[in-house]
Amino acid sequence: MPEHPANYAARNKDNVFGQGTRTPIAITIFVKNPEASRHGRIYLHDIGDYLTREQKLEKVSSFKSLNGVTAADGWQTITPDQHNDWLKQRDDSFGGFISLGDKKDKNAAVIFENYSSGVKTNRDAWCYNFSKITLAKNIHGMIDFYNAEVMRYKAACQGLSKDEYPSVDHFINPDTTKISWNRGLKNDLSRFTKHDYQESALVTGLYRPFTKSFVYFSKYMNDMVYQMPRLFPDPMINNRVICLTGRGATKEFCAFITDTLIDLEMVSKGQCFPLKLYEPAPTDASQQANDLKPQTDLFSTERIAPTAAVSGQMDEQPRYTVKDGITDVGLAHFQAAYPDETISKEDLFYYIYGLLHSEDYKARYADNLSKELPRIPCVNKAADFWTFSQAGRALAELHINYETVEPYPVTMECGSTAFDDLKDADFYVTQMKFAHKSDKSIVVYNPKITIKNIPLEAYAYIVNGKPALEWVMERQAVTKHKDSGIQNDANAWAIETMGNARYPLELFQRVITVSLETMKIVNALPKLEINLHVV
Repeated sequence: MPEHPANYAARNKDNVFGQGTRTPIAITIFVKNPEASRHGRIYLHDIGDYLTREQKLEKVSSFKSLNGVTAADGWQTITPDQHNDWLKQRDDSFGGFISLGDKKDKNAAVIFENYSSGVKTNRDAWCYNFSKITLAKNIHGMIDFYNAEVMRYKAACQGLSKDEYPSVDHFINPDTTKISWNRGLKNDLSRFTKHDYQESALVTGLYRPFTKSFVYFSKYMNDMVYQMPRLFPDPMINNRVICLTGRGATKEFCAFITDTLIDLEMVSKGQCFPLKLYEPAPTDASQQANDLKPQTDLFSTERIAPTAAVSGQMDEQPRYTVKDGITDVGLAHFQAAYPDETISKEDLFYYIYGLLHSEDYKARYADNLSKELPRIPCVNKAADFWTFSQAGRALAELHINYETVEPYPVTMECGSTAFDDLKDADFYVTQMKFAHKSDKSIVVYNPKITIKNIPLEAYAYIVNGKPALEWVMERQAVTKHKDSGIQNDANAWAIETMGNARYPLELFQRVITVSLETMKIVNALPKLEINLHVV
């Protein structure tokens, strides 16, 4: 099985520079020796796992020099493989499977036509908020301040040649309570480009696992939107995407599905593979008439999808041409593996989601998955294909509809007040925490409510580097951004959007259910038996 994050943390324990980080530290020494009989040799010494800061420093100090390591016969010779991997070398059989996607080789056989990173705002405190009202106020104020800076800069450049313009970096007001500057806004300012506030840019996004929030989705106010406008062009458009940890991720590989706009770090450096792709399409009277005809399939290929209707009239935003995210080549690859089966692109989509939860798959190809996009094998038996596909569907329903699953029946301790007698104000949460570090079965929700009898097996469901339950504990909170002073209050989402002050508590209970059911499905997946003859 892949290493549990808790084990990884225990194994690396203390960082030699203190408790601020557990990032592994390497000491690299280059030796130039023209008289050596062989050049380019690589040696490694690993001081060991589960060591405290003091133990690590003592070990390093005891060697005194490189000769000390040699005397202790402590060098491991490293031979890079064909991928130039030093340690944790890849399984070469992985390269024989069809890739999820390839943006470098346009002729490669792939499963998905296109995929995208999640939204990278580079100003999360400004662009995300649990309160739609607060988010609108923050963005409106920042845009007004930016436009004022444009006018001030334009006035300062009046009468000057372009090479005499003041340096933007030295000219702008860097007040972090007014604005969060980035390269894009600075470039726009240098061109005297003003921006307008767009109410339609306020949409719902998935900021972290099981954490919905309002987001200002705008190519002008976000650093990078990547291909997200093709995946989620309009709040009224339905889509599902499988999000995977990307290259450069600091977390172990995981997959998480959503039907909502995604942040880049919802899963670390997330890459998102869509069921459907959308392209803006021009409309005329005849197309409009066709748009309004009844559709038997919301996702039928190459149809025109209308946007929201307001007061019985179609809005003036462009409609969209709907395309399958999965390629014909990708589907044909799996149809050829199971010629007696009728497999749809949707079946394949959920097969992939189920397979990516296989502990066998993640363990066998852990090193590959840390360095490249997943490749998807064909399992030996058609029956196993369908088991993975059905499991993927079941997992998708759990992970997308997590807000409506049945809350797990934990025990609520509320002091002298009966739980049913609590008022809305009693459910206000600032930060959940464990009652004891060594016992995760008890969580202090707030001073009035303690959650008891939490099943410990629920913590086995890990997504984006830690248990799903701990994401709820971390994010259903009240925080204040240091630089901007912006407050983000999860209770605002509960009250303003959900109309339910108990939402954070119930979310915790629901994610217990999701976690238990997820692990039940994952543990029942077939053993991974791969058909190596399908290329």
